[in-house]
Amino acid sequence: MTPPEAGDPTPKRKPQQQRKQVLLRLDPSVHDALARWAADELRSTNAQVEYLLRRALSEAGRLPGEARPIPKRGRPPKSPP
Repeated sequence: MTPPEAGDPTPKRKPQQQRKQVLLRLDPSVHDALARWAADELRSTNAQVEYLLRRALSEAGRLPGEARPIPKRGRPPKSPP
């Protein structure tokens, strides 16, 4: 890969930090309840777990200031003509 030239109009991006993977063991009935809750809010089970953990951390005053927002998923909104 060659470095960009001085006149290159391509914007420079910071390297994205990779998201951490965690193995989580849950009671099957807890998982089922969590999956139903996630479906009710149109989230994946994984996104629901992250949402709940972030909310709990925030309420406890323990959410790090450098924590990035949850990435938006799906199709971007239509831009006005």
